[in-house]
Amino acid sequence: MKEKEQILKLRKELSQHNHSYYVLDKPTITDFEFDIKLKQLQVLEINYPQLFDSSSPTQRVGGEVTKNFETIVHTQRMYSLDNSYSKEDLMDWEVRLRKMVDGPIEFTCELKYDGASISLTYENGLLVQALTRGDGTQGDNVTANIKTIKSVPLKLRGNYPSKFEIRGEIVLPFVGFRALNEEKIAAGEEPYKNPRNTASGSLKLQDSTEVARRPLECLLYSIVGENTGIKTQFDNLEKARSWGFKVPSVAKISNSIDDVLEFVNYWDVHRHELPYETDGIVVKVNSLFQQAELGFTAKAPRWAMAYKFKSEQVSTRLENISYQVGRTGAITPVAILKPVELAGTIVKRASLHNADQIEKLDVRTGDWVYVEKGGEIIPKIMGVDLSRRVQDSDKSFYINSCPECKSTLVRKDGEAQHYCPNDMGCLPQIIGRIQHYISRKALDIEGLGGETVALLVNEGLIRDYADLYELTTDQIIHLDRMASKSADNLVNGVQASKQVSFERVLFGLGIRYVGETVAKKLAKHYKSIQALSEATLEDLETVDEIGIKIAESVVTFFKNEINIRIVSRLMLYGVQLELSKEVLLNQTAKLQGQRFVISGIFEIVSRNELKELIDSNGGKVVSSISAKTSFIVAGLNMGPSKRSKADSLKVPIITEQQFLDML
Repeated sequence: MKEKEQILKLRKELSQHNHSYYVLDKPTITDFEFDIKLKQLQVLEINYPQLFDSSSPTQRVGGEVTKNFETIVHTQRMYSLDNSYSKEDLMDWEVRLRKMVDGPIEFTCELKYDGASISLTYENGLLVQALTRGDGTQGDNVTANIKTIKSVPLKLRGNYPSKFEIRGEIVLPFVGFRALNEEKIAAGEEPYKNPRNTASGSLKLQDSTEVARRPLECLLYSIVGENTGIKTQFDNLEKARSWGFKVPSVAKISNSIDDVLEFVNYWDVHRHELPYETDGIVVKVNSLFQQAELGFTAKAPRWAMAYKFKSEQVSTRLENISYQVGRTGAITPVAILKPVELAGTIVKRASLHNADQIEKLDVRTGDWVYVEKGGEIIPKIMGVDLSRRVQDSDKSFYINSCPECKSTLVRKDGEAQHYCPNDMGCLPQIIGRIQHYISRKALDIEGLGGETVALLVNEGLIRDYADLYELTTDQIIHLDRMASKSADNLVNGVQASKQVSFERVLFGLGIRYVGETVAKKLAKHYKSIQALSEATLEDLETVDEIGIKIAESVVTFFKNEINIRIVSRLMLYGVQLELSKEVLLNQTAKLQGQRFVISGIFEIVSRNELKELIDSNGGKVVSSISAKTSFIVAGLNMGPSKRSKADSLKVPIITEQQFLDML
């Protein structure tokens, strides 16, 4: 068929021109010639719809409208990075690394681009899914919008794995940002504040045609997947580039922290010559084998560190100090500032942290203060310009009573924060607890957001999270901005939350110090809310990684009659307050009390599967060998120093198969 050959030929040509222009920055034809060929292809595809191909260059113009972005769980969590701000931080990090891995350590240094994180999934060389970072555990499906970004390959080239994920940043170059703002100003509209927020907001636009109009780019830097054949982070970058991805050319292998700092110091000066926003350097252990050995903490990979450039600092006037009440009753002083531009955004407020910080800074209403963004995100006051202080200014004194309910504040010995003790009667605490209960990592109730929670509380319809399960459509349909469909969605979302797993419900209860990771440990150990509620301080302290503060908090929570009544109601409504039968069937105590170090490359199961097997059978995975280590599960390429240490401590070394035989 002549037309089919013509379509295939045009697709191949246009894809190559796209790659040359948007990835290699080396255009091979004029824009006019490209547009003519694209229109020819569009006409042919309209006339021969049976030859449709989702990876055709014509699919980049947009047209799909997405009203609700589906939330999807990441197959592998998207972690944030630990930050460092000095040579000492990096050196301390290196010392920790050398204690945990064998042999010399190489580092890959890359620029940290300030954009919106994205994870792309490819199957058989075709883009099948694009997810935002979200909360790191799950993100929004923005595939239709991502397909409009011309530096994102819809179809790969070369020798690639059959399935893998690749992660990077969606950025808006300065040139494109200025062009967009010129259009906004010409139309008499408010210009965008900064490239990063504009790029992030673009991903959630409902009309992909509008996304296609924005000159977004996608910079990739991390391949995720099993059996990729890649051994180092630097090879990661080279491979991704060969498959057609736009990979930043600025990257360097370093053999020492001094060499890393040379890279940092150079780019701290020259970053202003780059076409994109950057806010630091990312330093990674180059060997993927060593990365696997190092693993992750609850929040970040141990094998990577972000070195942040010195924050921009501005001076502005402190107009007032207000106080906010959090869901736990913690009082946070907030500086109300004369609006000032800082790092591309208008700053009006900054945290003052606690009473000690106010005392240390001796900050007073009317002072001119120095403000910077901590980690380029949260504004904070760094100091006071005493030369501009008004004579006879009044010293700031921390408040004695809650700004909301007027209860006398308390401050426990050894704690920096003041608290409002009226946890059941203070409105912000009530609202905050329910907002936490419905949050993404907890019950994640569809159709119910933070503002709606505040509205329901203020209207007197709910006072705790158990009240949610009694809400009816008739009760809420009259509320502001609540149509019939949204009322139904809210009620249905609450009912659907009864299927959420026990560990997430436990996290949602908002017990002080019981975060996501601790909730999982407690759920796994006690298996039901009933057993947990009966646990003593001594019992709780025997649980792995549960200290006295957490134990006291759990006991205090379940001594409170109001909490007991709320939990009893949740149980009555059918909320999951014990581990499911499926989870229990997969759990044993065969490895109870045993500590395992995993080292090497494995062939039967993956490293992550090994960790899950140890965890689900009552054992604990530890990162370094000590006299308390029960076994080392050794794969191929186990380091000689680990073997030597195991021998000296007489720690048994077992193979992957021997471990599996134990189960």
